Amino acid sequence: MIEDNADLGQAVREQIADDGHAVDWVQRLAHADLGAQTTPYDLILLDLMLPDGRGIDFLRQRRASGDTTPVIILTARDQLSDRIEGLNAGADDYLVKPFDLSELSARVAAVTRRYSGNPNPQIQLGELRINLADRTIRRGEVAIDLTAREWALFETFLQRPGALFSKAQLEERLYEFGAEIESNTIEVHISHLRKKLGFKVVETVRGVGYRLGVA
Repeated sequence: MIEDNADLGQAVREQIADDGHAVDWVQRLAHADLGAQTTPYDLILLDLMLPDGRGIDFLRQRRASGDTTPVIILTARDQLSDRIEGLNAGADDYLVKPFDLSELSARVAAVTRRYSGNPNPQIQLGELRINLADRTIRRGEVAIDLTAREWALFETFLQRPGALFSKAQLEERLYEFGAEIESNTIEVHISHLRKKLGFKVVETVRGVGYRLGVA
């Protein structure tokens, strides 16, 4: 997230973290550029007016360099011409301040689904019926509740069926940069997923990582 307003940035970070996602928050484009070059982010939330430049220029530079990371613009600039400029520069969505935090969560989920290659929020995995939009899982008529971290981990596997994720990659997706993480945290989350969804829902490839299994 690239946002220089401290109050808004804190509120957005808490909202996205409550959804189970890790959030790295910077307030200047210089820091954002360094982060974008060194970390494979799943999504960028971009303000347009930053202390050291224009967010639109940052976006154009990233797209010109071949960066396809999805971008949602968050800005007070609400003119139609501003929206057109942002979308034409390569943004995937455009949200005008002030906005409802629950709407931001919905837009983040929608954009990430599109980039995962399956915009349909309804997924059938064995006996599990999964709705990514409202974050529900049912086995028959029985609802299964996951914590925010468990959901974020499960959604990571759902977005790329068959893909192998190392422990380090999963930690990056669940926790922000610099967070203190216990050495067995990912194993604990996966154990909980298996207890709730079925032992085979996450496969372990010894010495390599984890991938989506069957339910």
